[in-house]
Amino acid sequence: MKRLYAYPYLLLTLTALFWSGNMVIGRGLREAVPPISLAFWRWVIALLLVLPFALPHLRAQWPILRRHWAAMLALGLLGVGCYNTFAYIALQYTTATNATLLNSFIPIATIALAFMLLGKRLSGAEALGVLVSLLGVTIIVGRGDIDVLLAFSLNTGDLWMLAAVAVWGLYTVGLHWRPQGLDPMVMLFAFTVVGVSALAPFYAWEALVAGRQIDLHGAALAGILYTGIFPGFLGYVFYNAGVAAVGPSRGALFIHLMPVFGTLLAAIFLGERPYGYHFAGIALVFAGIYLTMRRRSN
Repeated sequence: MKRLYAYPYLLLTLTALFWSGNMVIGRGLREAVPPISLAFWRWVIALLLVLPFALPHLRAQWPILRRHWAAMLALGLLGVGCYNTFAYIALQYTTATNATLLNSFIPIATIALAFMLLGKRLSGAEALGVLVSLLGVTIIVGRGDIDVLLAFSLNTGDLWMLAAVAVWGLYTVGLHWRPQGLDPMVMLFAFTVVGVSALAPFYAWEALVAGRQIDLHGAALAGILYTGIFPGFLGYVFYNAGVAAVGPSRGALFIHLMPVFGTLLAAIFLGERPYGYHFAGIALVFAGIYLTMRRRSN
C-alpha cells in the first residue's frame, strides 16, 4: 500500500469518487437508515478494517499517540465524529442539489482556514484554478440556468451542511499538526476510535429515545457496508495520504470532483440523462485542477 502513496492525485481522485457514492447512499437510505446510525456503523466497519493494519505498530507507536493526544482527539472528533454525521443529517432535510453545492465550497473554506491558521497563500495561477473549478461546480449544480442559482435558499439541512463544510475544512488544515512519524494506519485507527466513542451515546439516543431504528434489508445492508469500506476506510486512507503529499489547499480542491462523479453515477445507476451543461462544468473542473497543480510540476 505504501507504493500507492506515490500517486497522491490518483488517491485524491478516488477519494472524491468514493465520497460521491457516499452522498448518493446517504440520500437514498435516509428513510431506512437514520443519520447517526449510518455514521456509527460506517465507522465501526472502518475500525474493523483498519485494526489488522494498525495493531502490529500500535504498541511501538503508543508513546507518540500519548504525547500528541490533544491533536488526535481534535482530528478524530472533526474528521470522523462530526463531518459525515452532519452531512447525513443534512441529507434528511435538504435536496441533493443544495448539499452538493454547499459541499463544493470545502476547498474555499480550507484555503481560507489555511491562510488564517497556517499563513499559506496561493499563487495567482492557483487562485485562478480554484475559481475556474468552482465555476464548473456552479454550472453543474445550477444546471446551466442562472434562475436555479438565484432561487437557491437555505433550510435546516443546508445549515447542517454548512457546519459539515466548516468541520471538514478544519480537519484538512488540522492534518498539518498530525504527529510526524506516526504510521498512517495507526493514525486512522486512533481517529476512528475517537469518532466511534463520540458517536456511541448519540447512536443510543437516536435508537432508544428518538425511536429511529434501522430498517435492515438488502439494500440498506449493502449501503452501510459500502460507506464503511470505501468512503470510510479507503477514502480516509487515501485522503490523508494525498493531503500529506500535496498540502491542504490542493488536496481539498479535489472535492470539486464530487459533482462530476455524482453526475456520472446518476447517469449510470439512476438512468439520468447528462446534458451539455454537465460536460461544460466537468471540463471547467478539470481545467481548474490542472491550473492549480501546474505550478507544482513546473
